[in-house]
Amino acid sequence: MNKRALILVAAGCLLLAPMVALLAGETLWPTKGWATATPASVGLDAQVLTGLDKDLAAGKFSLVDSLAVYRCGKKVFESKYAHDYAKIYGKQAKEKGPLNARLTGRYNYFDPEWHPYYHGTDLHTMQSVSKTVTSVIIGVAKERGDFKAGVDTPVLHWFDVTKVKNVDDRKRRMTLRDVLTMTHGLQWVEDVPYDDPRSDSSLMEATDDWVQYVIDKPMAQEPGKVFNYSSGATELLAYIFQKETGQDIDDYGQKYLFGPLGIRHEWKRTYMGVVDTEGGLYLNEDGLAKIGYLYLNDGMWDGKRMVSKEWVKDSLTPYIDAEGGLKYGYKWWLYPREDSKGYVWMCLGFGGQRLMVFPDEGMIAVVTGWDILGEGEYGKEIVKRLLQSIKTEKCVGATH
Repeated sequence: MNKRALILVAAGCLLLAPMVALLAGETLWPTKGWATATPASVGLDAQVLTGLDKDLAAGKFSLVDSLAVYRCGKKVFESKYAHDYAKIYGKQAKEKGPLNARLTGRYNYFDPEWHPYYHGTDLHTMQSVSKTVTSVIIGVAKERGDFKAGVDTPVLHWFDVTKVKNVDDRKRRMTLRDVLTMTHGLQWVEDVPYDDPRSDSSLMEATDDWVQYVIDKPMAQEPGKVFNYSSGATELLAYIFQKETGQDIDDYGQKYLFGPLGIRHEWKRTYMGVVDTEGGLYLNEDGLAKIGYLYLNDGMWDGKRMVSKEWVKDSLTPYIDAEGGLKYGYKWWLYPREDSKGYVWMCLGFGGQRLMVFPDEGMIAVVTGWDILGEGEYGKEIVKRLLQSIKTEKCVGATH
């Protein structure tokens, strides 16, 4: 066989490889980008998705920026909805308040250079989805043996107690598990809008030293007993990760999570240079969907164990009753399905960020938005419509 024939055969094999993998029931890995397909080819009703798309485009669910749907390891639907945020939030951008404490810079939530897109790129602010990704990185570090402490380790293990205020027996009993599950017991107010001056999250972000602000808070409950959503508790994880591993969580994430999965990202830092693990991450839809796909595959990625099965299982176990009828695991929200088929795994972020994983059907959906003054309660409706789009329980020729 001559050289030209060999080249043609090799090229043909490369083109056929994805098709052979699908027919063989192998998992497709979107490290270098998601393969695309039609909704119908993976058992979804295109008309239902088109109807949802039309409602989003018409503004029925307010300021939604994008919708993307993935199944069988392929992207099968994507739509973006443009909004002029410089105009929409132009007035607020110049007025000092809880969402604009310093008027300029990365924590002016009305500044179109920073929100919702990072400096004009396709990287969208994830807000509290950052919390979930932080938990994932801790899982990666535990699997690699770099984060050796167990989840029952007291939080004060990583602090100089002489420099912490309001230390009592309850604070001494607060563990890493309590921080992961939002049962920390700290006195914290975040069940108000973020533009409310009582919001501890906004008050924290107006300070220089976020970690100190959080760890100094007095205790309000026995840790491990009561769900109390706290962005500050998650910010402790950036500090704890540095102390435990000796490594910066963003740099570590790039080396052992984002890089291997082919995820582009940016991550804001506090005014003292600590990674903003409570809300500073930027991803695009394809990148966020890969986080869902990693957990859909029990922590495996392209033949390599990234996160242990145990960490994935514990993360997605309903540890505590949370807000709005949801449950909560290790920074994952668990949405009980009305059809009694378990839970939809969710990451949720301020302004309308949503990662939704439907484990039984092998489907992932990502929604982004920036409705920060009147955040609509449309999550249940979107879940309902996505479930209505499913025509086949499994996708033909795939593992999920």
